[in-house]
Amino acid sequence: MNPVLPGANIGFLGGGQLARMTAFAARAMGYGVVVLDPDARCAASAVADDVIVASLDDAVAAARLASRCDVVTYDIERIGPDTARAAASLAPVRPSPAILEMIQDRARQKQWLQDRGFAVGPWLPVGDAASARAAAVALGPMRLKRRTGGYDGRGQAGAPTSASAVEALALLGSEPCVAEAELDLEAELSVLVARSTRGEIAVHPASRNWHQDGILTRSVLPAPLPGALLEQARQLAVAIATDLDLVGLLAVELFLDGRHGLLVNELAPRPHNTFHAAGAACAEGQFEQLVRAICGLPLGDTSAHATAALLNLLGDDAATAHEALAVPGVTLHLYGKVPRPRRKVGHLCAVADTAEVALERLARARALVNSFERRRAATAHAE
Repeated sequence: MNPVLPGANIGFLGGGQLARMTAFAARAMGYGVVVLDPDARCAASAVADDVIVASLDDAVAAARLASRCDVVTYDIERIGPDTARAAASLAPVRPSPAILEMIQDRARQKQWLQDRGFAVGPWLPVGDAASARAAAVALGPMRLKRRTGGYDGRGQAGAPTSASAVEALALLGSEPCVAEAELDLEAELSVLVARSTRGEIAVHPASRNWHQDGILTRSVLPAPLPGALLEQARQLAVAIATDLDLVGLLAVELFLDGRHGLLVNELAPRPHNTFHAAGAACAEGQFEQLVRAICGLPLGDTSAHATAALLNLLGDDAATAHEALAVPGVTLHLYGKVPRPRRKVGHLCAVADTAEVALERLARARALVNSFERRRAATAHAE
């Protein structure tokens, strides 16, 4: 398969921060960038050669994007199936539309994993009140998640008792869901696999992650977890990517459960929030790695030379995040997005020799951002 060489155009379905950061890498390597997004001022617009303003369900617009590009990839999973297929009729779409469609449906994704022997937590499909009650009886305390859509804690609701299962389903609009048993979590981690058009595979060190209300707050890599566990996670992620015949990136989100061991939570066929700091810790970051993989270039070296930690910035954090730069080893990355509550607007990255020091630097940075925000709010109130 012939490589897509610098000078060619890379298309992005979606123009969020992942497209923005990948576009920076692509442009540094000599590629052009074209983006399809509903917002003309999307995060990637500042880096792209052009933005095609259209819905992510607009197959005609996707075909127009692909007609101008030599390869197309994703910024987000919420792409209409017809959209991805329309693009694929005119240019290679990597990862493939078939992978995207499977991952978009949580029930299909879990069944695909189970059918191939990859362990997932106890779950059941839910489509109505009766099946919600039955799932609660079978699983005990559980969480309902819409089969499609939803991210950062959206599109899901807890159901600690069978009586609350129907209420949780109603909160989600009585849409088709999966019910997942609540787990005894010891850790959350993720592994990022790159696989090129040549079949070459490279794996970044696993990241350990912490969430609050469904939103990633912090992550650190290489994950400070036992080596045998990390190797198991690595082998699991490579096996999944190979079975998918992946070309591109695949983030495998994993749970370490006290009863069931290592379980697959979800798959993401794109760069991943938990690996934004990989470029600071490793010889190769995830964004250039994606460009290399989808263009058929040799993959980059993923070995770690330091430890890097990430802290997400949400909502109004962007206005005061510069205060974090007072902490040595901390860098600031803003996405150019309009602040909204719970919306990711940027991140901080801290580099150190150990996970403990990197996380401590982020804690100091977070305290400075919060302190400045409180002073700013007090001044505004006084005025």
